[in-house]
Amino acid sequence: MKVDKFVKGAVRQFAYWFAHGTIGSGLLNGIDYVSDLQEESSFAEQVFIIFMNNLEYDEAGVTNYKQAEFRAAQYIRSYYDPSYAAEPPFEQWETEGDPVSTSGWNK
Repeated sequence: MKVDKFVKGAVRQFAYWFAHGTIGSGLLNGIDYVSDLQEESSFAEQVFIIFMNNLEYDEAGVTNYKQAEFRAAQYIRSYYDPSYAAEPPFEQWETEGDPVSTSGWNK
């Protein structure tokens, strides 16, 4: 089974904007997370987990791209700014990573 083309497009777009430091529509002004990506790989992984866990789609395509991006940006902001609290607070389902497959990551 192939991943839906709109989901692939959303992930591609998010990855591009994430790598260039341009997600969050102003929420991340002044936060340079891009320079830390090589050493903060678990941080980057968590950003993508939150984005993907929030992403929704139907037969017409992705229905909430900006909301999923915003939640990921809230995580970045809270990671770099301890005084910032995401609203609403992150729920457990938003922050849990999924396995790659039932038999391992390389199948």
